[in-house]
Amino acid sequence: MPELPEVETTVRGLTRYLDGERLAVVSARREGLRRPFPLELAQALTGARITGLGRRAKYGLVHTDRGTTMIFHLGMSGRWRIDPAGLDKHDHLVLETGGGHVLALCDPRRFGSVDLVDTPRLEEWPPFAALGPEPLGEALTPGHLARAFAGRIAAVKLLLLDQRIVAGLGNIYVCEALFRAHIDPRKEAGKVSLPALKRLVPAIKAVLTEAIEAGGSTLRDYAQPDGQLGYFSKRFDVYDREGEPCPCGGTVKRIVQGGRSTWFCPKCQK
Repeated sequence: MPELPEVETTVRGLTRYLDGERLAVVSARREGLRRPFPLELAQALTGARITGLGRRAKYGLVHTDRGTTMIFHLGMSGRWRIDPAGLDKHDHLVLETGGGHVLALCDPRRFGSVDLVDTPRLEEWPPFAALGPEPLGEALTPGHLARAFAGRIAAVKLLLLDQRIVAGLGNIYVCEALFRAHIDPRKEAGKVSLPALKRLVPAIKAVLTEAIEAGGSTLRDYAQPDGQLGYFSKRFDVYDREGEPCPCGGTVKRIVQGGRSTWFCPKCQK
């Protein structure tokens, strides 16, 4: 599933082709993805000018001069294709700009979504209302995590995946950040010390920043809007490296937590 760096990379790629452009044609080629497209989608967006793009958690935001924002989620396999040679059967939403570019939302497994929300009420939109702070923002601090983890017996890795605590963190980058902070993913969150949290916050920010700079991690279907593949996966320390050596002399281990795989080094993550 595309995680925060992949969505951020996608938004930055789309910005080059959409920001400031007017949408000449908006066409939905099926009724929807994980849920139906808004009935007013084509009418609301056709002729609108894009005033900016952004991201919240794992959602991409496309703001318009009509006071509405199109929100997209890439689901398991979604990506935007820019100026494709031809439309694919999995291109379910197509935007054509006044500048002559074609952008197609391709989602073979159809777990993604597209919504329209009044821009001034974005933070009130139910999926956003309960989200925690952005991991790359100033609100994510050791103190925030200490308060969120206080008295909690759940594993620290599972709580970091709770979008109400931190918005946008996913399995890949939580595994990598915990490794960098030398924290055992099985440790009870309430027992993670403040010094450890002071290592964890910068580790989270660093691994996400590096992944964005690398264009994300290409796993299964993900690619950037221009078709390029992200290469951060070549720099994984523990993710998907079961049985491989750790620089500390230990061996990377894989376990299952909350139905998801976790990779870590039992020797240096305490």
